[in-house]
Amino acid sequence: MSLQFGLYAPIPMAAVGSPEIARAVSESLHPLPEGARDAQFDLGIELLLAADQVGFDLTLFAERHLGHDISGWVNAAAIASRFEHMRALVAVHPGLWDPVMIAKMAASLDRICKGHMAINVVNGWFDQEFEMFGGKVLQGEERYQRTIEFIDIMQGLWRNETFTLHGQHYNVDKAQLLLKPRSPQGPEIFSVSTSDRGRDFIANHCDWWFVEFPKEAASTEEVLHSLETSIADMTARASAAGRKIRYALNPFLALGESAEAAFDATIKEIFAYDPDPDTRKIERRMIPATRAGCIGRPEDVRKQCQRFEDMGFELLLLKLLPNVENIRRIGAEVIQPLRA
Repeated sequence: MSLQFGLYAPIPMAAVGSPEIARAVSESLHPLPEGARDAQFDLGIELLLAADQVGFDLTLFAERHLGHDISGWVNAAAIASRFEHMRALVAVHPGLWDPVMIAKMAASLDRICKGHMAINVVNGWFDQEFEMFGGKVLQGEERYQRTIEFIDIMQGLWRNETFTLHGQHYNVDKAQLLLKPRSPQGPEIFSVSTSDRGRDFIANHCDWWFVEFPKEAASTEEVLHSLETSIADMTARASAAGRKIRYALNPFLALGESAEAAFDATIKEIFAYDPDPDTRKIERRMIPATRAGCIGRPEDVRKQCQRFEDMGFELLLLKLLPNVENIRRIGAEVIQPLRA
């Protein structure tokens, strides 16, 4: 299969440079006028249906409970059922959700999505969010053990008539789902982790690994070298476990007459609508992703995408300016030519 392309559902946590997202944030603490819908939801419908039409393969519905964002599961259920091709990748925080409930919700969404659904497991770090919503952040081995049990229960319910697990964090006895997922093995599991223990968790229990960018890398070539090293390490770990991991990456993609012009236009757009943007979102998520080499002329971006595929990446989950014009241009000038 050719290189897949994905994007984030536009919510305040994941989107920059959008008047609709800025409006959604400004309205989030107030009732909406009669007949109005949340601006991030209306943008999501327009943007993601356009992405589905021009060749994108997957949408990540991220989840921030303590934020202005619409719930990822609500968003996915309302929008992804209208996809003709794209998969819905929905974020889950073990420790905030019951695994039996998520197994049922995932089976339901899988059956109403033509492109199927998948689960992005997020181990969690935001203590205040976890505590406010009834959970607890765990550290070290405990955190991974809880997530392993969470995954085992979901997959056990998807693949068996009944399932029993008495673990350190969850106990289910002869549990069953009377609604199975559309896909026989159940939704695939995605995750991200950089620590040594986290990489072992990915190698043994997940289907896809989002490989993180090295924060210290200053150039694209340094980024590529680090990514190659990470893939080699994970391939060895998975092979030792008798498994194969698929690789995904989150580059920032912007098209323009040159890399400098595209980058400058992107920054201008961000600050036009976010005069005081979330610095964590900019510094930790956007800036490292801009060093992936996917900014500039369409032909140069296509070459870089091909380099990533040659390295072993099967999915590029793009960070981008969330407007329909940009989505259609990326489809026409990057995705479709690569598949011609």
